Amino acid sequence: MAPRKSVKSPFSFPAPIDNDMLVGHGDVLKNFMSAWNMRDTHPMHPVWMLCGPRGIGKATLAYKIAKMVYGNVGDFFIIDLAHNLDTNGNPYPSGKSISVKTVTTVIEKMQLSAMSGGWRVIIIDAVDELTTSASNALLKMLEEPPANVLFLLVVHKLANVLPTIRSRARVEKMRPLTINELRELCAHFMPDAPVSDETLRLANGSFGKIANIKTSGADEIYENLIETLENPHTTSSDLMTIAKQIAPEPAIYGILLDAIAHFGLAEIYPTATIGIADIERVHLEPEIGIFKIINDIKKCLQTPTAI
Repeated sequence: MAPRKSVKSPFSFPAPIDNDMLVGHGDVLKNFMSAWNMRDTHPMHPVWMLCGPRGIGKATLAYKIAKMVYGNVGDFFIIDLAHNLDTNGNPYPSGKSISVKTVTTVIEKMQLSAMSGGWRVIIIDAVDELTTSASNALLKMLEEPPANVLFLLVVHKLANVLPTIRSRARVEKMRPLTINELRELCAHFMPDAPVSDETLRLANGSFGKIANIKTSGADEIYENLIETLENPHTTSSDLMTIAKQIAPEPAIYGILLDAIAHFGLAEIYPTATIGIADIERVHLEPEIGIFKIINDIKKCLQTPTAI
């Protein structure tokens, strides 16, 4: 199978640790600051769980809080895929789950810093990307959290987190961004890029999704997809052309579901969802699986509705 080629992006988006622009989520930040400012008289909860859809700013908020608490980015203890370790303690950033070795190594480093004084911060991005063993290692730490340690846990899907971990955290549910908040971020990070109302709608309140869309050119691909499906003269070759445009960018496979929603074809949504998952799980040419989903949409559109 030929290697996938990614589209080179004209945009550059900072990692959450480098992003000082937080838009929205003022209520959650206010809740934390209230607890932090009263910590001398009312001991604050040591474990804060920031929950919500991907790309809405949960990690950005976590690092903003950490910077206020600690002040020195270099002193944070970070557990994420970018700092993942294999069983031998070597860097393993290509993994799809955060290993137990990553968690235990950070815990050991944090314990060695206990004599330095002041607050220590552990950021986990994200808890629902931990392996089962890694989750259990974290749980053991949370059962008796060390003094003056703040855990900031980013969570994309709360249902995927161990109930025993959830029960030991203060859960803050963060809402998707509003259209105006998305526009503000677009104006800041992509001042010269046109962002259509359709792109804002497709984002579902996630600026991260807009970043993926603009980085990969998915907005133009989506428009082509809709036009191709609406064209009564479209051929199988036309559908395959669209499939080949989508195939190199797994991050934008969701536009297939967006197209299904656009045409109101709820009956094929479950099958398409499984099909997309299969593309990632089964090592086949991705354009074949994508073509099948697009072709299913086209067949539904061509089927006369009963009167």
